Amino acid sequence: MRNEADFTAFAEASATRLRQIAYLMCRDWHLAQDLTQTTLTKMYVAWNRITRRQDHDPFVYARKVLLNSLLDHRRLRRNTETAVDRFPDIRADDDPTAVRMTLLDTLALLAERDRAIVLMRYWEDHSVETTAEILGITTAVVKSQSKRALAVLRAHLGEHRELLLQSADGRAREY
Repeated sequence: MRNEADFTAFAEASATRLRQIAYLMCRDWHLAQDLTQTTLTKMYVAWNRITRRQDHDPFVYARKVLLNSLLDHRRLRRNTETAVDRFPDIRADDDPTAVRMTLLDTLALLAERDRAIVLMRYWEDHSVETTAEILGITTAVVKSQSKRALAVLRAHLGEHRELLLQSADGRAREY
């Protein structure tokens, strides 16, 4: 491969962020790792084609591949395990991470595409146009789905609604 060093540098720089995005989309660290590896494998195979355009950011393509890999995984119905929020013998009041997990639990209520829209718009802090391009949908869909998804999040978060006021970098913002 002609640009193997470039791909290696890209993979090393992007793997952690891709894995975090994958986790936020699927809520399973093992699946997130698998999706990240799948994404990087597909990127490696197509690296020369991806990097031919000088104005194209490979990470944008990687996020698109990551989302498609998750959707493919869900469509195949290979996932026979059922994820649970907590072990049956632990009460929510006793769990010190319950508040932190509230937002993740609420995100899980959203459909995959809606979750991806919310994560790209508000966690990754992308514009409507960039989010639409990344996900391959129209800006109108991004606007309408993010509005509906935020309403669902607000309704389910209740007393923990302040969790929506923080971005990925910890800065407070209004949604």
